[in-house]
Amino acid sequence: MLANNNFNAATYFSENALLPGLVKGEFDLDGEAKVMQEELEGEAQRYPESLPVPWLVAKMTRLSLDTYTHNFTLHYPLTNGLKFTGKNVYGILRAPRSASTEAVVVTVPYRPPSSAHLSTTPGLALMLALAQFFRRQKYWAKDIIFLVTEHEQLGIQAWLEAYHDTPSTGVLEHGSLLGRGGAIQAALNLELHAARVGYIDVKLSGLNGQLPNLVLVNLVHRMCSKEGVRHTFYNKEKNTDRDPVRSWLSSLATLSSMVLTQATSVPDGNHGLFHRFGIEAVTLEGFEKVGKGSPATMYQLGRVLEGLLRSLNNLLERFHQSFFFYLLPDTDRYVSIGVYQPCVVMLAAALFLKAFTFWLLLKKPPTAGSSSSVEPSAPVLFVPADESTYKKLNIVYVGAAVLITHAVGISLLSSGPRFTSALDSLPTEDALFYGFLSMAILTVIVPPVINIFIGKERNLILLNIMALLELATLLVAVSLTNFSLALITGLLYLPPTLWINYSNIRWLKKLVWLVYHPLAMLWWVVLASTAATFPESTGWELLARAFSATKHALVLSCVDNLVYGNVIFPIGMVFLLPVWIQVWLVCLSKDEVQEHKKEKTE
Repeated sequence: MLANNNFNAATYFSENALLPGLVKGEFDLDGEAKVMQEELEGEAQRYPESLPVPWLVAKMTRLSLDTYTHNFTLHYPLTNGLKFTGKNVYGILRAPRSASTEAVVVTVPYRPPSSAHLSTTPGLALMLALAQFFRRQKYWAKDIIFLVTEHEQLGIQAWLEAYHDTPSTGVLEHGSLLGRGGAIQAALNLELHAARVGYIDVKLSGLNGQLPNLVLVNLVHRMCSKEGVRHTFYNKEKNTDRDPVRSWLSSLATLSSMVLTQATSVPDGNHGLFHRFGIEAVTLEGFEKVGKGSPATMYQLGRVLEGLLRSLNNLLERFHQSFFFYLLPDTDRYVSIGVYQPCVVMLAAALFLKAFTFWLLLKKPPTAGSSSSVEPSAPVLFVPADESTYKKLNIVYVGAAVLITHAVGISLLSSGPRFTSALDSLPTEDALFYGFLSMAILTVIVPPVINIFIGKERNLILLNIMALLELATLLVAVSLTNFSLALITGLLYLPPTLWINYSNIRWLKKLVWLVYHPLAMLWWVVLASTAATFPESTGWELLARAFSATKHALVLSCVDNLVYGNVIFPIGMVFLLPVWIQVWLVCLSKDEVQEHKKEKTE
């Protein structure tokens, strides 16, 4: 429903200080950008696997920028003694009209010829041409930092930590910076893959689902429209289809793409690491022009960037108006948090209501013959026909079970390096996968031992309530920062969690809940993604691809958590896995009413 225009609204500017309509483009150094691109491509051949630091330093120094280099080191967390080193280069254009109290960053991730990713050389050349053009202007009230990073997101993470002197993890030595500008207000990450661009795709999703202020996104689209540059969101232009069904399907596809991307909690560009420092940032990715139509030239792209930076230069304060929480079904339509948040709240409400129902039945004292008054779907165990089967709750047992399940999750959170160290003869992916697989098997076979103490009493009813409440609370808490992750988690786990309860446990419910083990869910999600990405794959080929991708995804989840602070791995280990184990304990319970009837018959 949210993809329909009746349930979303048109975007607008609430930060009037940007003055986007008053910016008149003057950039005319597109020829210099082309020359620099040729020089850079020739220089890249001399450094096939690293950053051409001497050339960049010389070029920025010649442009009269305060030029510095930045060294950083990563101690790979999954292999003892393995280190990666990198270097960034940045130049600062000091603001002539202020005392360097504020700054704006323009960054480009450098990709050498050996990189598997598309080249960013045209974007780097354009950035240097902009620096040359901006050097002649006197209206800058903010420092402009031109940053070239190495090793993709690792380089920008190290630079940001060094700039703010706030290390986030213990595995990345961010080094120190010899020069700084003012407090960074905004950042633009350029990933232009050609000098003649077909369209600019605007990327928003950041680390842990954070998003930039919506006004910055609107500003990018406005400037692209002004200069005649095609602009897209998830590779889709503004929806102009007059057919209501096709228009809705197009908006739904765009909205779904944003939700799926945000739910991974992984940034879709270097901009995504700025958000945790309170810096609004977006990525502008330009793809080479193919087919018919007019391409966007360096001249147009330069004027787009000039307009963006001059508008940001007009900003008198930090972004604070407009929205930080939103969903976009189109380039110029948005869904506010007040509209989409009830979706997750209703999912959580179902769990709260189920838990409350169990609590009322649990508190109801057993009376003879009262089982007939209970609804068929209600757990008849709560009101057994014979009061002799009634047993009091043992909160100590339930509390111990909850504590043990969370202790297991917390121990697994930091077990990645231990698995790879213990299985050092295996590749990292295999060691990590088989380590977590063995622990997953233990989480399946060990709970019956715990059930010896609590499985024959009404304690499991309370444990069921605890699992429902924890899952509901998890959904609400996660939705406050990453709505998409909470929504998808709720849609996946809500049906089986509501279906499984203490009474009438059958083998089918146990089998279904095994399928929902967090490690198994990772496999199913990766399998679905692999099938969508490689539709031509046959059955066995698809399974092989999915198996390899699952191991790779597990490694990336651990590394992202240890290096960048991605929370999706801790959420799975510390909260979702304990909930799964608690419900599994409920699945292993015995029907005491049937046992009591059997004893009476005997």
